[in-house]
Amino acid sequence: MKKFLAVLIPLFLPFAIQAQVYGPLNPDRETTNTIRVNGVSTILAFGDTVWISPSLNRNINNNAEWFTPENADSVVNGIGRVYSLELGQDTVLAGLGYTNTEAEGSPQTAFGYYFSVDGGDSWRFEPPVLDPDPPSKCFSDDPDFERPSSAGEYDPDCDLQFTYGGITYNRIRFTVPEQAPPYEVDFQNNVVYSANFGGGLIRSRDFGDAWERVILPPDNVSEMTPDDDYTWSSDIVLANGDVTQINRYDPRSKFGLNLRVFGVYIDSQNRVWVGTGNGVNVSDNALSAPTDSIRWSHITFDGSNNGLIGNWVIEIKEEPGTGRIWMTNRVIESGVEDQGLVYTDDGGQTFTQMLIGERINDIGFKDGYVFATGENGLFISPNGGDTWIKSPQIKSPNTFIKSTAVFYSATSTTNRIWISTSDGLASHECCTANQVFDNWEITRVNFPLKGGNVHDEGRDVSTYAYPNPFSPTVHELVRIKFEVENQGNVNIRVFDFGMNLVREIENASFPPGTYEAVWDGVDGKGRKVANGAYIYVIETPGTRKNGKILVVD
Repeated sequence: MKKFLAVLIPLFLPFAIQAQVYGPLNPDRETTNTIRVNGVSTILAFGDTVWISPSLNRNINNNAEWFTPENADSVVNGIGRVYSLELGQDTVLAGLGYTNTEAEGSPQTAFGYYFSVDGGDSWRFEPPVLDPDPPSKCFSDDPDFERPSSAGEYDPDCDLQFTYGGITYNRIRFTVPEQAPPYEVDFQNNVVYSANFGGGLIRSRDFGDAWERVILPPDNVSEMTPDDDYTWSSDIVLANGDVTQINRYDPRSKFGLNLRVFGVYIDSQNRVWVGTGNGVNVSDNALSAPTDSIRWSHITFDGSNNGLIGNWVIEIKEEPGTGRIWMTNRVIESGVEDQGLVYTDDGGQTFTQMLIGERINDIGFKDGYVFATGENGLFISPNGGDTWIKSPQIKSPNTFIKSTAVFYSATSTTNRIWISTSDGLASHECCTANQVFDNWEITRVNFPLKGGNVHDEGRDVSTYAYPNPFSPTVHELVRIKFEVENQGNVNIRVFDFGMNLVREIENASFPPGTYEAVWDGVDGKGRKVANGAYIYVIETPGTRKNGKILVVD
């Protein structure tokens, strides 16, 4: 298959000054049961139900209310956050992790899994999958510890053994949850797969009660079957301080990029696809075969125009009704590989390349349309990837997604496409031929001015600003929420702490309703303001409201 040069069609809009006040906000969406954070990295739908990270919020049929699970304490009241989701009829599987700020480097850390078979009414928690600690002699502070003088004196007691094709090999122990979060999960019936980065690939055949580790090919092997023997290279330090290699399965090794697992997907043909730091692996028997007999084809970047664009494969999805497998590609070797999006119609023998140079995070599908979410925005193809349109800034009648927002994930319900971003959720009715996406609905964290919020600190207020503290560089803009009770002129101004006028944001007439004003952190002459405290004053017919914004840049 020859390389496809996707056509990217920019949409040019006439220059216009962006409004400073948006609204009135839809009163039907002024709910107390809202999403928990605006930055939603994971979103997935089944039928008319949408589930999102990081706190397992659920929405049915685009209702204003977002369900918060009552029996999932690890994410509602604990440190666990949803890193991955997979759904079935009344079934939810969530892979949990967190950023361990108490460990050096604040690594991403595994927390466990949540399983629900009743649509989220109840949850079963399973802890992260870890190996037992090695004998005490394996620790450097033990009196019996000693390093081998050569590779031949390596002591396998410090590691664990596994069998593949009747041959016994050694592998490292996975004894800590750091660097092993479940970045992706998938299941079919009772078989569950989890992609755990440095923790490798694991499988459960009883829906999470017991787990087993699944072995992937060495970096330099294109086909792995139980009929051959294999070598995985892993460093050990000798007694004289030299470093040598032994045959050991080790995702930490610089020679083990294919053992670092980021994505996993079970397709409609019962094949298991696994994305790693060194390409993609596909198996036709990984659902049912014992771990010592799983066959793998290992596909890597080769520089051809019908292969992968880059070796780092994170997201893998199947386009409904076509059997086409899509995957995101990113760069492992700078200057050689590139990033973008590919699909295969022949099980990975050839790939069609597109959106080359774009850092794509996820792929969504609806009625022949393909949606690619990326660091540089949202890309839409109405024809299965033949041509692409970069979406203009997403706006609704009363708000917008920031132009600097990162677009994370895409999914679809019966009649809508849903997009998650760093600045909230966007959804749109979808899809018809030649559809124009110009009537988005945007969902953000909602703190009603009249209080009654699900958060304990929720109380009646007349106005508030968010985010606060505010960094113009990081956040782009700060939103100021307020209410107009009577039709009339609204004047919004920002002052420094000495009450010197910095900027007039708005001075116009508005009907009653709840609004949001935006400020980008510059003064009336277009100059970036200094760090410090600023006072905003809102004058509406018969009322005067004020609040404080702390600028920290």
